[in-house]
Amino acid sequence: MLKRLSLALNRLRLQLLLSFVLLVLLSAAAIGLPAIWLLRDQLERQAWAQVDQGSRAAQALYAARQNEVRGLAVLTAQRPSLRELLLQGNQAKLLSYLSTLQSGANLDLILVCNPAGHMVGQVGQQFPSNMCGANEPDGFYVVPGQPLPRVWLVAAQPISDDQIGLGRVIVGVTLGKEFAEEIHDQTGLEHTLLAAGRPVATSFSDGARYRGIALSPLPGPDEGINRTSFLVEGQPYYAARLTVGDLLPLHGPLTLGEPGLMAEVALPVANIVAIQERLVGMLLAGIGAVALIGSLLGAFLARRISQPLARLTKAATRLSRGDLTNPVPIDPRVQEVALVAWALEAARLDLQLTLNDLRREKAWSSNLLESIVEGIVTLDAHGRITFFSHGAEQITGWSRDEVMGRNCDDVLQPANTGERFSQLMPPRGGKTKVNLLLADGRQATLAITGAKLAPAGSPTQVALVFRDVSEEELMHRLVGHFLANIAHEFRTPLSALAASVELLLDQAPDLSAGELQELLSSLHLGVLGLQTVVDNLLESASIEAGRFRVSPRPTHLPDIIAEVTQTLQPLLVRRSQYLTLALPDLLPMVQTDPRRTSQVLLNLLFNASKYSPDATEITLAAAVADNLVRVTVADCGPGIPAEFRTDLFRRFMYDRAAHNQSHAQAGTGLGLSVVKAIVEAQGGQVGADDRPGGGAIFWFTLPVVEKNESISG
Repeated sequence: MLKRLSLALNRLRLQLLLSFVLLVLLSAAAIGLPAIWLLRDQLERQAWAQVDQGSRAAQALYAARQNEVRGLAVLTAQRPSLRELLLQGNQAKLLSYLSTLQSGANLDLILVCNPAGHMVGQVGQQFPSNMCGANEPDGFYVVPGQPLPRVWLVAAQPISDDQIGLGRVIVGVTLGKEFAEEIHDQTGLEHTLLAAGRPVATSFSDGARYRGIALSPLPGPDEGINRTSFLVEGQPYYAARLTVGDLLPLHGPLTLGEPGLMAEVALPVANIVAIQERLVGMLLAGIGAVALIGSLLGAFLARRISQPLARLTKAATRLSRGDLTNPVPIDPRVQEVALVAWALEAARLDLQLTLNDLRREKAWSSNLLESIVEGIVTLDAHGRITFFSHGAEQITGWSRDEVMGRNCDDVLQPANTGERFSQLMPPRGGKTKVNLLLADGRQATLAITGAKLAPAGSPTQVALVFRDVSEEELMHRLVGHFLANIAHEFRTPLSALAASVELLLDQAPDLSAGELQELLSSLHLGVLGLQTVVDNLLESASIEAGRFRVSPRPTHLPDIIAEVTQTLQPLLVRRSQYLTLALPDLLPMVQTDPRRTSQVLLNLLFNASKYSPDATEITLAAAVADNLVRVTVADCGPGIPAEFRTDLFRRFMYDRAAHNQSHAQAGTGLGLSVVKAIVEAQGGQVGADDRPGGGAIFWFTLPVVEKNESISG
């Protein structure tokens, strides 16, 4: 260690740098320390000068207050009205007059004594009545009280009328918090009144001076003024105490027992202390800045003096650490050093070009991985996630920061199975489907492909490619359900048709007219049902292919309703259902495609008949509002659960039969989607509501023709 230090100190650059720094520090200390001491002393002198000036101002204010009280005593004693009231001996009028004087003169006490030394009348605050017996009552008094004693300033003046002595009047004011705050406002310093060394009134907020901590007494510049310092609630103060006057004793138990009334003025010096600290800080910062500048200058000079080989050494060190951005400094003054510098610079440029190519390749690979929709996840030999692509974040809902370094079994959890994800991973080159729980709690079916293992020695051992096939699985299930329903929709009416035709072929000559009519009605209903299914299939196919078109024109809606109800009448009769029409007397013409609108009404009425019990009512109503005709079909069926209403008009998504009826009534799931497409293509809206008392109400709207034309319903 000592050897290393010795070698370091032998370097020219370090020696120059240390010499400059030491010289700057010594110079700054020699100049700055005396300056700090002088500034602190000057601030202290200014603070004490302000305190002394405030103490003299307070002394003058006390003298002025004494003169003011004496003058009020003279003015009160010389009032003719007072002498007349004393001669009359009317106590009630005397007290009323004294109250008026006390309020007008802003006195706290007016006491009238007779020549025998007894009290005649007193107004204002309570004061010991034995003051009438005092020979020289002028001065300061302390009256004990709770929570603090009270200081009084009292003055007396004899009352005479034509050389006849009528006694004397004594006036007084209390020197309390208001008086202390008044002196504080005039001097700018905090003020405290002390009786027998104890604070009795102060301008400090909330009486904080009573809890102050004295630090040290100091000699004052004038006789009778003592300096001190103390802390109030952690804040330092410089203060001066001066003697205001002696405390005159009171006879009896009210006597305080210790003379001496002092006033204290206090200057908060927290700002001065802060200024001192700031000045010290500024000086120290200046010393530091000078030292820094000197150090930089020394380093600059040392660097200028050092040999060019030191620069090459630093350049080689930077190259070894991978810093290829800074060029190698070349000093042409030494040829051999210049050749080495040129060789290092050429090597730096070659390495920089190679590194830039590698970075571009890495950025291209990263962008390629991020742009792939499928998720790519890599695992190490322990099953921990080492890479999580942007596609994997979108598929699983997990962010890269949440999963990196975690075990795959903790993040990727199969749904509805007790197996772990690591047990379901496909082999190399294989593929499997797994139902996983996503980050938001949903389930998704993912197709997972296992990629080839990484080369030996690489931290990545397994690579997996995720693809979300939930929609495909759902569509497979929906298509299967749809094909089953289509087969059922065709098989049931075809079976009925076959049975009816076979019966006609075998027994037509023997059947009565009523029986023939019933068989023909059954055939008609079967054909009508098949036609509805085929129409819905064709319309759905045209909608899917984008070839769906409507041809709206002014149309009489009652004509469409009449045609549709006539078509459905055999079905209603067969099930003993009855259709109620609730149409207004006048319906305006609507802008609609008659054939398409008939298809909408047929679908809605077929559904209403299918899902309503036998011998129940189906209501078809229409109303006009806001240039629209609203058509409603109300049934008495089981209604529609609230959770399925959002998918009610989507293809394959909802079939009331699947939730409420037997499979014998199952539908294709296409009718309502066709209804929605037709209505919206004509500029209307479609929806479903609950029917009071049970059942469902399907409604759609049609725009009214702009011309004011209407027809009778």
